[in-house]
Amino acid sequence: MQQVPLEHVRDYPRPPRIEEATEHVLVKVGNEVLFDGTGCLKVLETYHPPTYYLPPEQTKRELLRPASGHSFCEWKGVASYFDVCSHRRTVPRAVWCYHQPSRAFASIRGWFALYPGLMDGCWLNDEPVIPQPGGFYGGWISSAVIGPFKGDPNHPELI
Repeated sequence: MQQVPLEHVRDYPRPPRIEEATEHVLVKVGNEVLFDGTGCLKVLETYHPPTYYLPPEQTKRELLRPASGHSFCEWKGVASYFDVCSHRRTVPRAVWCYHQPSRAFASIRGWFALYPGLMDGCWLNDEPVIPQPGGFYGGWISSAVIGPFKGDPNHPELI
């Protein structure tokens, strides 16, 4: 097995950058698969674990229902939210998307990001991920990244 180099999130840039993800990504909610594949993008920002953006053509969009409200990111623009509706449960405002992102983030237009802590499971190359601390962040913590992470109550300087 090839050893993946560890990344310190303190070394990620600000403003953030987008990279193509090489990992196999699996997301389940209510025993249904929302996404299973490759070809994702990830956003890397200082002190944040990567946030994965799922390509719309591979995402099980029939599980997504537009939700009310929006949020604003100083880098990406205005995000729209979606509820995830499986046969077993509905997860409110668990997924977001930028329909008209800033020019620097045009490549994520229409792609879906999510809060891993609200899903029944998220995996990178078969490794279960840990959600980024704090209810506002969508980062995916795996063995490939080293913190401390923004939102961690043990590091109040990053909250």
